[in-house]
Amino acid sequence: MENQLTKSNEERTFQYQHSLPSLPVPSLEESLKKYLESVKPFANEEEYKKTEEIVHKFQSGIGKKLHQKLLERAKGKRNWLEEWWLNVAYLDVRIPSQLNVNFAGPAPHFEHYWPPKEGTQLERGSIILWHNLNYWQLLRKEKLPVHKVGNTPLDMNQFRMLFSTCKVPGITRDSIMNYFSTESEGRSPNHIVVLCRGRAFVFDVIHEGCLITPPELLRQLMYIRKKCHSEPDGPGIAALTSEERTRWAKAREYLIGLDPENLTLLEKVQSSLLVYSMEDSSPHVTPEDYSEITAAVLIGDPAIRWGDKSYNLISFSNGVFGCNCDHAPFDAMVMVNVCYYVDEKIFQNEGRWKGSEKVRDIPLPEELIFTVDEKVLNDINQAKAQYLREASDLQIAAFAFTSFGKKLTKKKMLHPDTFIQLALQLAYYRLHGHPGCCYETAMTRYFYHGRTETVRSCTVEAVRWCQSMQDPSTTLHERQQKMLQAFAKHNKMMKDCSAGKGFDRHLLGLSLIAKEEGLPVPELFTDPLFTKSGGGGNFVLSTSLIGYLRVQGVVVPMVHNGYGFFYHIRDDRYFYAEHCLKLTQQS
Repeated sequence: MENQLTKSNEERTFQYQHSLPSLPVPSLEESLKKYLESVKPFANEEEYKKTEEIVHKFQSGIGKKLHQKLLERAKGKRNWLEEWWLNVAYLDVRIPSQLNVNFAGPAPHFEHYWPPKEGTQLERGSIILWHNLNYWQLLRKEKLPVHKVGNTPLDMNQFRMLFSTCKVPGITRDSIMNYFSTESEGRSPNHIVVLCRGRAFVFDVIHEGCLITPPELLRQLMYIRKKCHSEPDGPGIAALTSEERTRWAKAREYLIGLDPENLTLLEKVQSSLLVYSMEDSSPHVTPEDYSEITAAVLIGDPAIRWGDKSYNLISFSNGVFGCNCDHAPFDAMVMVNVCYYVDEKIFQNEGRWKGSEKVRDIPLPEELIFTVDEKVLNDINQAKAQYLREASDLQIAAFAFTSFGKKLTKKKMLHPDTFIQLALQLAYYRLHGHPGCCYETAMTRYFYHGRTETVRSCTVEAVRWCQSMQDPSTTLHERQQKMLQAFAKHNKMMKDCSAGKGFDRHLLGLSLIAKEEGLPVPELFTDPLFTKSGGGGNFVLSTSLIGYLRVQGVVVPMVHNGYGFFYHIRDDRYFYAEHCLKLTQQS
């Protein structure tokens, strides 16, 4: 990625989109074989035998018919999963998405030129905004290098969804509005929205055909902060986006019915390049401890986050930054790429603006003043209350493991990501006394509009190794052999999943075909072992490698009493990242 971001390349960002291969449909036999392997760690002999019978019956019966229909669907679509995945994983979900679906992460700039320091929020904010806007211009001009593995291009479609994108709530299903266009396609919105103390402001970032500079951005931010700090707080309309989806949809309809101008203001926010949030808090952070800053970006003030925006850039009073992003339009690797680009630019320029200090006579920010009444204010208060109640249900810890990192594991010929996954399995096994069903993200960007597939990290091989580590009678050699078998199994699964040979998305497709055909839910999906092994989004461990750069992120766990474990790997350390524990309401 480092080379891809720095080298000049004549290729256009989206030029390979039409030549990418279609997402394949895996073999039914192979998918079911892999599924049976994945449930073994969670079943006794009797349970496994019953599930095996259910799977064989499915394979020769209804599963065969559903698979045939899925193959027919795939003939007419370059990505048979895309629409389904967007709806099932994101747009049909009714629980509050800002907390339960969005991903967030702190910016790493504090590790070099921008340590926490009061009084730096606005100046640093103008610089970080400017670098983000330069990234936006790279996308507009299609000068962002195409991501590749070797010489094979990866799908870049998700980068279209980074700027000027917003989810809009619906009564039963949300929708995504994307206003971004490349320069060759036409006009694209060029305004940003700033949220501060419950108020919203908007201003253009292009003036007389040129991007406004950090000194000009600073003037805009100073104007907004002075206004917000000398006048009463606003109603905090943004807090409504943190509400349960159907309630937010109804509140939005009411808001628009109250005054049609409210729709115009909502659309201003929806189409904005990004939302810039100005927080009053000063979260603690060090290169070894990200816990407080991670909590601040994930579960901060809902009145100054637009939970449905693809990109909320968050600034804090002590000059540290982070982001909070709707997960529906894109996956975290997009934000990792942006964050790394900005961090490199800040580092290269020693955290300063080295250009002209001249400030042109540009229009001042305009405030977006919504018409509200008692009902709207009550809706806002209710949204805040449920958000804070749910947020209190989370425990967040984020630390660096500094004893060693990628260099040592690679020297030992061990894959660094697999190393973390197996360590996680052992930790869970030791803590709970039994295996933990685990989701790890695999990317499927080799294919047209590919996003992710599930790697089920809790394998039979991993469990055998965990058991050997707990058994004092096992020799060091036996443990080593079992560990290497577990490594080999995990590495093969990751390779298969990235190549479109995973099984979880395949099973999802088969279940959705049955639903669309009005058929009863096949027994495969009602079998207790399906859920117990993590099926249907019931993984106790939800994990993902953020990458090998100085960028971190987090998503809340999938289930109550579950863990979200997100990590990045450096040469000298493992940042075992945002380890979130979601407690039950009663605890």
